[in-house]
Amino acid sequence: MNSPRITPWQDGDPVPASLLADIQARRPDGQLIGIDRLLLRSAPLAEGWNGLMRRVRAEFELTLEYLELIMLRVAVLNGASFEWDVHYPVYLQAGGTEAKAAALQQPEPDAEFSSLERLLIELTDQSTRGVVVEATVIEALKQTVGERQAVEAVATVAAYNMVSRFLVALDIR
Repeated sequence: MNSPRITPWQDGDPVPASLLADIQARRPDGQLIGIDRLLLRSAPLAEGWNGLMRRVRAEFELTLEYLELIMLRVAVLNGASFEWDVHYPVYLQAGGTEAKAAALQQPEPDAEFSSLERLLIELTDQSTRGVVVEATVIEALKQTVGERQAVEAVATVAAYNMVSRFLVALDIR
């Protein structure tokens, strides 16, 4: 983490032990990352954020590869390099390719994406760039993955726009 605009929480600062344990449980080797240390400046925020993001990452039916594709695209569109750095290896481990990840960094991705991946990119681009998503995109998602996963895709875009905006506003890199 560079020099964020808010002083990060430090080991030993007051925080509910159960909250700290919950956040550490979501992280590899239990190590807090930069965003965690800023969220911990507000225990209610950290608790709600951790609960929401845990569910997005671990309880959705939409595959991890597709979730991570959305997260990477949001990171690119919002200039959230920290978000990219955290999610890029997970995307690859979940089945994404380096070529597709590189294509996600382009204004108009041109890799060999599946029709579903193209829909997810279109959803992400429309929602992130202009908030409004065309009904045809939502309808195509519903027809392809069903209503639950369509809702999960929209929620993932929304959640990671929240994440990226927090990261960028507080200069977490």
